Amino acid sequence: MAADRLDIDTASILDNVNERQVEFAGEVDAEEYQFAVQYDVLEALSGDAPEDDDAVDMFNRFSDAIAEAGLAALARNNDQSLVVISESDLE
Repeated sequence: MAADRLDIDTASILDNVNERQVEFAGEVDAEEYQFAVQYDVLEALSGDAPEDDDAVDMFNRFSDAIAEAGLAALARNNDQSLVVISESDLE
């Protein structure tokens, strides 16, 4: 059975500017995973590219959609130490 909920640990959200992604920890079915959402995903959701330290704000605005995409990314790559959420994970 596929997981149906990703709980984002808001205290773990970190903007990794060098990698152009926002990283965070999340819990799925009582297991903790490390995730990263690419800036391209934030741009696809908002219509604007993240700039000047606003990636975390964008992440927070679209956290529900990111959580859903995170489940898709986890189903695709559950054996990785860092599950990367890409545009292909958006529904």
